[in-house]
Amino acid sequence: MNTPVNTPANTPANTPARRRVKPGIVAAIVVLVGAFGWLIWGGLDSNVVYFLEPHELLAKGVSGVDVPVRLGGQVKPGSVKWDEVSSDLQFEITDTTGMIVRVRSTGVPPQMFRDAMGVVVEGRLGSDTLFHSTSLMIKHSNEYRAPKEGEQPKEMYKSLMKVPGA
Repeated sequence: MNTPVNTPANTPANTPARRRVKPGIVAAIVVLVGAFGWLIWGGLDSNVVYFLEPHELLAKGVSGVDVPVRLGGQVKPGSVKWDEVSSDLQFEITDTTGMIVRVRSTGVPPQMFRDAMGVVVEGRLGSDTLFHSTSLMIKHSNEYRAPKEGEQPKEMYKSLMKVPGA
């Protein structure tokens, strides 16, 4: 009767089910899982910037004063006052609730800035309830329309600049 001889090649420790995982692979997996966890629970949330609407900012009361924030809404029609010489822009932002925040911005506004346009401003609400803006951004539609055959870009811009209700 032949008995099998245990050689190094067929010992139980060297079978595929019993091979050891290398420490480098385990460390790499732990680092990847830790990085994804940090992004999901900590890093991503602290880096995402939201904007408040006027009623949300005003509801904060004193705790919303002199705190850096983004404020978004519609430019109230008829409220825009632009001094070209001093680059002083004042207007009001309103939201669906009808709440209004007065905004003062220095610097040249974006070319598409106008009444009834959606905007987002960065800055701070002063104790005088005037929002002092350091940055003004236009909110625009996310719809893309390819130009029609023979249409010039200037004609497309006209459709972008239509005033609602006009």
